[in-house]
Amino acid sequence: MPYFQPRGGWIEIVCGSMFCGKTEELLRRIRRASIARQQIQVFKPAIDFRYGVTRVASHNGLGWESEAISNSAEILERLRPETTVVAVDEVQFFDDGITAVCTTLANRGLRVIAAGLDQDFRGEPFGPMPALIAQAELVDKLHAICVVCGAPASRTQRLIDGQPARYEEPIIVIGAAEQYEARCRDCHKVPR
Repeated sequence: MPYFQPRGGWIEIVCGSMFCGKTEELLRRIRRASIARQQIQVFKPAIDFRYGVTRVASHNGLGWESEAISNSAEILERLRPETTVVAVDEVQFFDDGITAVCTTLANRGLRVIAAGLDQDFRGEPFGPMPALIAQAELVDKLHAICVVCGAPASRTQRLIDGQPARYEEPIIVIGAAEQYEARCRDCHKVPR
């Protein structure tokens, strides 16, 4: 991350496909804030319990204790007065109000770090991510490695019985390597 020291609060976004290291980068930033003795609160959507209900974790096992919440308004309700850094993982799963919540926090002088998928399995903008990216001061788009050709992967391929999921499938299906692969634009397929 380049040197970035604005006055007041700000919003940082870490986005990309599955398996690109979004949560790892979020955790790295949280660890650095902790070393700097900043007061941190970490939130995650309650629907994502792959690595535990109250734990943000990367696919490689790194983790941090968090608060599982059902909607974005709970962040403001649970915010402790001493908190200076708010981290939100899997931000794409939140309601559209997450953009206003992050903006409110930044306007109060807090550092907000949010990580999530910028595209759904169809390759389309995912939930509140476009609006959140537009409001952020810093956006880092990470890339995985395409499992088909080895190129930089910017998309997430959902698989059903080893075949690409059809366009009509539900947008949100929580899963990991058993259902998803990182793919480049050329190798990403979504049959209609």
